[in-house]
Amino acid sequence: MLITGPPGVGKTTLIRKLSQELRYFHPVGFYTEEIREKGIRKGFELISLDGRRGLLSYTDVKSLYRVGKYKVDVKGFEEFLSTIPFLNPSTRLIIIDEIGKMECSSDQFKKLIRELFDSEKQVIATIALKGSGLIEEIKRGQDITFFEMTKSNRDSLLSDILKEVIPGEGQ
Repeated sequence: MLITGPPGVGKTTLIRKLSQELRYFHPVGFYTEEIREKGIRKGFELISLDGRRGLLSYTDVKSLYRVGKYKVDVKGFEEFLSTIPFLNPSTRLIIIDEIGKMECSSDQFKKLIRELFDSEKQVIATIALKGSGLIEEIKRGQDITFFEMTKSNRDSLLSDILKEVIPGEGQ
């Protein structure tokens, strides 16, 4: 299940609400939050669904990987990913925010995403509106339910997605 939409439309807020609504299914995964200093966005922080934090990108971090003005901490991101039991046999529900250009700087992340989408696990992920490589590949995948978030549908999208995830929800 993929959710896309323009930046700032509310995808991360939706992911946080979904993870709360679906907590009884014991989802694993992460979402991202902006790092702001004096009102200026300086980077992005990773937050696992169990509350652990890591750095995804920052304007002043040392890295060979750059997306716009942000430098991606690939090593830190991969260490963060290794603490989340995505591939544990008991894990059935994965929530990821997001499959985007910064995250795709990591070969380990790309391999993980391919494995998850090829598995029997239920995956709910936000995905960049535009992108090539893995982003394009995942969007073209079979058995994908696709939601495009807009300002006009963002308030109803939570219940629409819950109806897809939980049989009988909202009926």
